[in-house]
Amino acid sequence: MPVHMDQNHERGNYTIIRDPEDLEAGIYDKPLPCFGCGIGWFSFLLGFAFPLMWYYATILYFGNYYRKDPRERAGLAASAIAAMVCSVAVVIIVASLLL
Repeated sequence: MPVHMDQNHERGNYTIIRDPEDLEAGIYDKPLPCFGCGIGWFSFLLGFAFPLMWYYATILYFGNYYRKDPRERAGLAASAIAAMVCSVAVVIIVASLLL
């Protein structure tokens, strides 16, 4: 016996077709903090004036802050690398001045 469209609908054999203009707000649709560039990149840029910001971002990076929003990971990693380079530079400069 052939199944009619009304019988399919009654049995629940149908799929919902969403309107492309009816977008739901996703978790990554909201803008990042700190002027939209995120805490990591903001700390990286501000670190050139205040290097302690790199160390702050490094603490956030190793504290897995980016799990709240994976878009933060690259900026926090860049700040951690900048903190490491800054630390090595300071150690080399201090060692050369003392020797």
